[in-house]
Amino acid sequence: MTASTPMLITFVVYIAAMVLIGLIAYLRTKNLSDYILGGRSLGSFVTALSAGASDMSGWLLMGLPGAIFVAGISESWIAIGLVIGAYLNWLFVAGRLRVQTEHNGNALTLPDYFTNRFEDNSRILRIFSAVVILVFFTIYCASGVVAGARLFESTFGMSYGTALWAGAAATIAYTFIGGFLAVSWTDTVQATLMIFALILTPVFVLIGTGGFDPAMTAIEAVDPSHFDMLKGATFIGVISLMAWGLGYFGQPHILARFMAADSVKSIPAARRISMTWMILTLAGAVAVGFFGIAYFSANPDLAGPVGENPERVFIELSKILFNPWIAGILLSAILAAVMSTLSCQLLVCSSALTEDFYKAFLRKGASQTELVWVGRAMVLLVALVAIALAADPNNRVLGLVSYAWAGFGAAFGPVVLLSVLWKGMTRNGALAGMIVGAVTVVVWKNWIGLGLYEIIPGFILATIAILVFSRIGNAPSLNMQQRFDLAEKEYQDAHI
Repeated sequence: MTASTPMLITFVVYIAAMVLIGLIAYLRTKNLSDYILGGRSLGSFVTALSAGASDMSGWLLMGLPGAIFVAGISESWIAIGLVIGAYLNWLFVAGRLRVQTEHNGNALTLPDYFTNRFEDNSRILRIFSAVVILVFFTIYCASGVVAGARLFESTFGMSYGTALWAGAAATIAYTFIGGFLAVSWTDTVQATLMIFALILTPVFVLIGTGGFDPAMTAIEAVDPSHFDMLKGATFIGVISLMAWGLGYFGQPHILARFMAADSVKSIPAARRISMTWMILTLAGAVAVGFFGIAYFSANPDLAGPVGENPERVFIELSKILFNPWIAGILLSAILAAVMSTLSCQLLVCSSALTEDFYKAFLRKGASQTELVWVGRAMVLLVALVAIALAADPNNRVLGLVSYAWAGFGAAFGPVVLLSVLWKGMTRNGALAGMIVGAVTVVVWKNWIGLGLYEIIPGFILATIAILVFSRIGNAPSLNMQQRFDLAEKEYQDAHI
């Protein structure tokens, strides 16, 4: 039995378990609401861990430890920004979005919510927001496929092309079969696996380097600046890393978890669980990269794969330090991170195509069974496009994710945030905010740059556009304002 055999068996068992959960969810899926929002039935624990797992993709176990391994602790600004952004999203958006979507046509998707919230009879908000979702999420899905392919490639020595399909197949299977419930239930299992891996691995890395003090001495010997939070930092650089936190307000796959909670009263407990999970996993990921510097400096003969691609630092440490059976479980955590994020992104794209194009424009009278099967077909379609985009083996997880994250954060973040906080916002304001946010990200990324993460100018200009254009033209209708007030009252009455 080779070392990779136990890992292969572990992966197969894990994937089989996820598909089994998909089959169980299939039996619970009766209509489109069940397929794309789980019938709004998630309790606090599942809401919390599903939001966390869907947020933290392969980047958590590959991109972030790799960045810390190369540059030291200065790369952890991004983790600090994410924690702050996620907390504010739970605090200001989660509960309010749960009640606002219910009061505005029981909206199942963000485009659906925007259309009903702003009484957009022209349906241009629905079209534009659905297009933004499809464009940026297809890029995001591609990053998940790349991460999965890298895992299979390095673990089992597969060619990149074979690994591409192997990594994507399982996720497509359970998302296709079970929809939102399958995605949320598997997210909960996957989040548990991720926190286990990210707490256990740094401990064993420290043991492998002789303890905390020897590890710190070894890191200092490699490069004392690895301890410097401000190493090579500029004000713009630090702000750009922290600004990742702004993206949370506009991520459809995370916002869908808020919308799917069984009650607004579940949100406070979900917030506490999710933030605890997030802080522990991010700290673990930083520790893996940081103490990995010490381990590989002491064992340079083992450092070849990491030198070639630093994003493999967690993979290599798991394979070196643990029994192959345990390593298989730990490496399943990367698969879990990839699958959890990819599955909910596939589902959001499928939801946009099914609810916001097919049902809204092509088949208004379609049966629930037809819509569910169209949703499944759209999962396959988006997955195939993402696999095609991921075919370039030189892709890097972090680069792809940062573009999509900024796109959503700027196009949707200010619109979502102000739509739940300000009843004076109008259709014109929402549309202007989306267009300005999306265009700014693309233009800034490709032609301006200046070292500043494109989400910052995108978010600022989109917010200004919303405030300006909401005051141009007609004020919100009386019905619009009354619905907002009713939803806000329900939120306040729940003592969030």
